[in-house]
Amino acid sequence: MDDLPLRELTPAVIGVLVRRGVDFATAEDAVQEALVAAALAWPDQQPADPKGWLVTVAWRKFLDAHRSENSRRDREQLVAVEPAPGPTESADDTLQLFFLCAHPSLSSASAVALTLRAVGGLTTRQIAQAYLVPEATMAQRISRAKRTVRDVRFSEPGDLGTVRRVLYLAFNEGYTGDVDLAAEAIRLARELASRTESADDYPETAGLLALMLLHHARRPARTRDDGSLVPLAEQDRTRWNTSLIAEGVVILQEALSRDRLGEFQAQAAIAALHADAPRAEETDWVQIVGWYDELLRLTGSPVVALNRAIAIGEADGPTAGLAALTEVDPGLPRYPAASAYLHERAGDLATAARLYAEAAQSAPNLAERHHLTKQAARIGRTLRDID
Repeated sequence: MDDLPLRELTPAVIGVLVRRGVDFATAEDAVQEALVAAALAWPDQQPADPKGWLVTVAWRKFLDAHRSENSRRDREQLVAVEPAPGPTESADDTLQLFFLCAHPSLSSASAVALTLRAVGGLTTRQIAQAYLVPEATMAQRISRAKRTVRDVRFSEPGDLGTVRRVLYLAFNEGYTGDVDLAAEAIRLARELASRTESADDYPETAGLLALMLLHHARRPARTRDDGSLVPLAEQDRTRWNTSLIAEGVVILQEALSRDRLGEFQAQAAIAALHADAPRAEETDWVQIVGWYDELLRLTGSPVVALNRAIAIGEADGPTAGLAALTEVDPGLPRYPAASAYLHERAGDLATAARLYAEAAQSAPNLAERHHLTKQAARIGRTLRDID
């Protein structure tokens, strides 16, 4: 059976146990055990009240974990106050779980892993596969994260900006195991947006969701059958998911109308302009440069400055792009690749070939390294033909 309905119930069930006095780490463990039990039992017969079933099983798992001679009295007290069978509590603690799992005291990697497990309902094995690490390593990471937030009050206000950054990190992991983390991050971003619609910074949450949708829409055209990367300008735009693009644009327009611009909205606006162009040659680079100006003002990010230089090269010519590149930190990982592209467009093929080869050596992943190596080889062949 599809485990998505199970995963969607996870935050609510954890919330019920926490409200009954169970600490977060123990509640999360008990719910994971209940999910395993459900995966085994539900294909034969799904209960009429899935949430109630999970709460009951998770509560029993919690009690079982505490059965010992030293805890007999506490156990009897817990059993005595166990709610009678019937509808479970209706309070929804999903937003509090988001805040807890994305707590500022956690590293980015730990926050993502804990969010995917406690809010996303993924198993440790699934998360480990997605990150290409041993299950034991991921289990240790999640255990450390739970210990870190053990004393954080479940009801205290959290940082929505941190939650958004954690979800975007998860989204950028893409698909590497049997769980599509990009799709999972979109699902969780939808959930977060629905629970913060009246908040002042909702436009940024909506901007994040729009950005994810617009990027995800291009996924079918982003790689070739052999796994090699296809640059944006060369992608087959008929393979882009137009329904996701339309949804992302509508969400973005509504967010921008609230006049509380943030970095995710600006990034989404740039993605929307790319999506709006029927052909790469028709891309409105002038508007894109304008949005990069806004994004640089909001973030001061050197990566944004690098992308802005490329956009200027498209809007005003490679010479202008190279001039803008002189204001960017040359130590950035993708600086050589950007410089190579602009030098190639300016006609300096020898410098472009050298920079593409340099960029390939420092590429962050194999697919990008393969792409940059091919670019260097392509220009090398052109130079030999000229000679």
